[in-house]
Amino acid sequence: LMRVSPPAFAMFLLASGAASFAPRSFARGGRPLASLFSAASSSDTCANPLLDQASLPKFSAIEPKHLQPAVDELLADMSSKFSELESGLDPSSSTYDDILPSLERIREPISYAWGVAGHLNGVKNGDELRKAYEASQPKVVKAFTEFKQSRVLYDAMKNVMDNHKSTLNEEQCRALESSLHAMQLGGVGLDGAEKVRFNEIKQRLAELSTTFSNNVLDATKLFSLTITDPADVSGVPDSAKKMWAAAADGDAESGPWKVTLDGPSYISAMQHLGVRGHREKLYKAYVTRASESSGDKNNVPLINEILALKLEMSKLLGFGNYAEQSLSSKMADSVSSVDDMSSFMREKALPAAVRELEEITAYARKNGGEEYSEKNLPKLQSWDVTFWSERLKEEKFSITEEELRPYFALPKVLDGMFGLANRIFGIRIEAANGAAEVWNDDVTFYKVFDEDTNKHIASFYLDAYSRPADKRGGAWMDVCIGKSAATKRDIPVAYLTCNGSPPIGDTPSLMTFREVETMFHEFGHGLQHMLTNVEVGDVAGISGVEWDAVELPSQFMENWCYDKKTVYGFAKHYETGEPLPEDAFQKLKDQRTYGAGMMAMRQLYFGQLDMELHARYDPSSGESIFDVQKRVADVYTPHMPPMEGDRFLCAFNHIFGGGYAAGYYSYKWAEILSADAFGAFEEVGLDNEEAVRAVGRKFRKTVLGYGGGKPPSAVFKEFRGREANSEALLRHCGLA
Repeated sequence: LMRVSPPAFAMFLLASGAASFAPRSFARGGRPLASLFSAASSSDTCANPLLDQASLPKFSAIEPKHLQPAVDELLADMSSKFSELESGLDPSSSTYDDILPSLERIREPISYAWGVAGHLNGVKNGDELRKAYEASQPKVVKAFTEFKQSRVLYDAMKNVMDNHKSTLNEEQCRALESSLHAMQLGGVGLDGAEKVRFNEIKQRLAELSTTFSNNVLDATKLFSLTITDPADVSGVPDSAKKMWAAAADGDAESGPWKVTLDGPSYISAMQHLGVRGHREKLYKAYVTRASESSGDKNNVPLINEILALKLEMSKLLGFGNYAEQSLSSKMADSVSSVDDMSSFMREKALPAAVRELEEITAYARKNGGEEYSEKNLPKLQSWDVTFWSERLKEEKFSITEEELRPYFALPKVLDGMFGLANRIFGIRIEAANGAAEVWNDDVTFYKVFDEDTNKHIASFYLDAYSRPADKRGGAWMDVCIGKSAATKRDIPVAYLTCNGSPPIGDTPSLMTFREVETMFHEFGHGLQHMLTNVEVGDVAGISGVEWDAVELPSQFMENWCYDKKTVYGFAKHYETGEPLPEDAFQKLKDQRTYGAGMMAMRQLYFGQLDMELHARYDPSSGESIFDVQKRVADVYTPHMPPMEGDRFLCAFNHIFGGGYAAGYYSYKWAEILSADAFGAFEEVGLDNEEAVRAVGRKFRKTVLGYGGGKPPSAVFKEFRGREANSEALLRHCGLA
């Protein structure tokens, strides 16, 4: 589920939840910012790699000690230049060219440096970097909060929008509208005590978000389960035993084996560990991370404070609740629209989910022995369902995840994924290791070329493997460098980060099929950033895309994992080179809808829990966040309610440590768009190479090319020729 988890730094620079992992539009007011920050000495400047921004980041040279001096110098410089811009603005006569391009240039240096720091905080986390990051964060938040509150800037932009809109192209209009809205949500209309309080809230929310994420990372690392009896790992795939043995400095066959709460380790245990007691310990540890039992890593008080502050902030801005504020910049126009979508999908998915759980339960009772009899176990528990679901799937489709792994070696998967991009989008991707400095030896670097012109148009880093010691869990795409004519950045650069199964010894990373889908997903995000045709930085690539549309390209790409030509472009045995057997591919396709009802209900549950907390929950009512969780679960997971003491919310990084607050529904909303978009390829015939190529070029021009330069509904309509509908999604999920 943890697909896109942008580093916390981006959240303070977003235009009220618009899908921009890079800074967008900012303003300030009040006393000059230059008085707040002292510039670094000239010797620091010469030696500080964060100040060397001519091209790609100098990762091999960057150390935590460089962050604070760089931030201080860059903020002072930004303040000076912004004051100069502000003093030269005439709200009645300044033009677009006087304002937004200048703003892009002014903020770009600090955005570059702070972006690198935020990225490293996610992939190379450590005590020194944390301290430096947390020391600098209040200064950055304060600067950009004040930057957004400049009345002179706001009035000048408003005059352009009101009186000179006809002179602007669509991209410029979108950028200006987004900037004005961001400033409104940034408190530009507040004065006096309200403004002071608003700024205090912004500062505190930034601090709480970072602490929340750090607590989840630390709590995840704290727990492990060591297994010493070989009988306990009987039936566990070799890849999982090797991974656990490596973590314990043991032997894959004789042990010991150390299971952690890191994604690949934990998921393998829940799927394959036959000892029920071990699964129970792991599950309970996982769903209580960073909760009351975690000492000073307890996120419960942080959640309560976050929710209370967001409600207070939204009311200062004139909204009834934070969900209304969040949705003011999304495709969904109201909370009721999200509720309606969730209710519609619930009606389709819940009956299927109930049937699926009944089938899994019956299978467990039949094959699990007396321990799973109705007398001893009236209801299958949460730590049982994944294990028995996996056994049932193996029997139904006569194929196991372990049998498939040898056909999904990471290097081959990348070759196939890049081949697909060449085939449908007309781009060529080449490894360029050594052309860029990296933060870990596992990281690879690539250049993207347009096939027709042979022009280098983009680049990206890929950090593919799990590193529990210093890397956050999940998978995400983030911006390294955005495209912008104003800043003369013509080659957008992306970070693609996953937490996949690492290589073991001489064996390459052998991926699960789910990890393959995740790789395609993040690549989809990267493509929208890298293939943009827009040169206005605030709406280029993923910048300016409404949050509930930003998952369209990523979820669209997942569909190609079930396309025969695509799969056979990479599914070759890593030792023999033999292609995936035909019957195995058919079984992969057949099992696509397996468990679709339960998965859909889980996603809807997360989305509606998020919406309930941000739209209808009153932190002062006496009802706890866990009471709310139970209420929502009664509606969306009545077939499998959370266990007593479930504290999943304490690790819900998407909404408390990331940018998905009152926006988690976006996954399902965008899934409707993405399935319908893929339907355009199905309609022309996936075997019709010429037609597929034509539709692919159209997708590149519209969905990937326009980025935030057009409203997503207009982009989709131009690509598809009509508005989106849910038919394709229901068909793909087997819920039609």
